[in-house]
Amino acid sequence: MYALVHQSFGANDGMATIDASVGLGGFNDEADVTKVQHLLNACIPALGLAKLVEDGDCGPGTIIAIQAYQSKVLGATLPDGRIDPGGRTWIALAAGQCPKPAKPNAKGAPLSGAAWWDANQAKYPNSSKLADLASPFREKVIAFTNALKAGGAGISVGSTLRSPVRAKLMLYAWEVASGERAPDAVPAIPGCTINWDHGDLAKSKKAAREMVSKFGIVRKPSTGTSLHTLGRAIDMTISWTGTIVVKDATGGRQSLGAPRSGENNTALHAIGATYGVIKFAYLPADPPHWSDNGH
Repeated sequence: MYALVHQSFGANDGMATIDASVGLGGFNDEADVTKVQHLLNACIPALGLAKLVEDGDCGPGTIIAIQAYQSKVLGATLPDGRIDPGGRTWIALAAGQCPKPAKPNAKGAPLSGAAWWDANQAKYPNSSKLADLASPFREKVIAFTNALKAGGAGISVGSTLRSPVRAKLMLYAWEVASGERAPDAVPAIPGCTINWDHGDLAKSKKAAREMVSKFGIVRKPSTGTSLHTLGRAIDMTISWTGTIVVKDATGGRQSLGAPRSGENNTALHAIGATYGVIKFAYLPADPPHWSDNGH
């Protein structure tokens, strides 16, 4: 459980109220979103996320930060990513309630690098099982994929629930290797023992690059808390031959022809949406990604 600290902001900072809901499914008035982003930024280091741009745009980064705040401060197991005026999340945020930042890894822990990866990474596996998704997204995905299979589509699941520890390891390896984070300033990861500081910056960055290579990372990973670590996203490749007929969630029969790929067939995306399985909204990035909100 995270210890809580209180920051010196809130009612005295001109942030005492929001007029409407902010976040996933919220009204998202620009002024209200800016207030929430400002307050979240005071907690961002303790949440382990990148600082938000206070631009009034409630994008994926802001929603993920809200969910991380609800999880770490309020103890929500399935954070809804929404802040309502006078609600529990707003009261805590406006009062300056933040999780206590994790302490950096203690010296003497096993050093990062290829040898650490070989010896330890298997302890923090990702899952490709639909059963490991969070409810109700799990049931929606099962219904959608069953309909696809019944229609003759082939499905290959890459990942469902991602290990939060593995996500942090990937993020910190990238940040140390790229020079974004000093090796002696990497926060501790609960349940994982690793020391990123080799006593020499060049050696530390080299070891981090080894781990980046081992993980197969090609761009900066998620900031640690994501829809995948919450069990609300799935990476899957969908394909078929010819023209197939797939039932949507209402029982309607929909024809699917070319393009015969889950990546860019908008008719397939529309079928998925009826089940509550939404295609990633920012193609062509991350083509196999589906989630409960399109992020």
